[in-house]
Amino acid sequence: MKKGIDFIGVGVGALIFNTEGKVFLARRGPKARNESGKWDFPGGSVEFGERIEDAVRREIREEFDMDIRVIELLDVCNHIIKDEGQHWVSPSFIARHVGSEPRIVETGKNSEIGWFSLDDIPTPLTLTSQHNYENYKKRFGLKPPKF
Repeated sequence: MKKGIDFIGVGVGALIFNTEGKVFLARRGPKARNESGKWDFPGGSVEFGERIEDAVRREIREEFDMDIRVIELLDVCNHIIKDEGQHWVSPSFIARHVGSEPRIVETGKNSEIGWFSLDDIPTPLTLTSQHNYENYKKRFGLKPPKF
């Protein structure tokens, strides 16, 4: 049985900001679970028994060799991808980059990474990232958080 396909999956992600106020995004590669080719505020799936804050830290470490500090919950998204037959529930956090220069560890899952200002976000974004970006702008405008 596959998460998100045979039963509703739980994914988690983060808008990760650096000290310059830029946010980290990754372009999903050909081996991504869904929405290949689109830009994403990164994350991954939650394992059984794992706290969502721990899951997002683990996923960011595994995929980008980067350490983050989770600051606060931004929102929860109904991530329903009809054309791919997937259904996820995805809490997303605001986080701060605290260590290691990010790099693509899991080649194929991601094809590009970068730091972007909030007024210059690449497109197209995944459905969840579109939702997160709009909710962030409603709450904070285009200002990065003050840590």
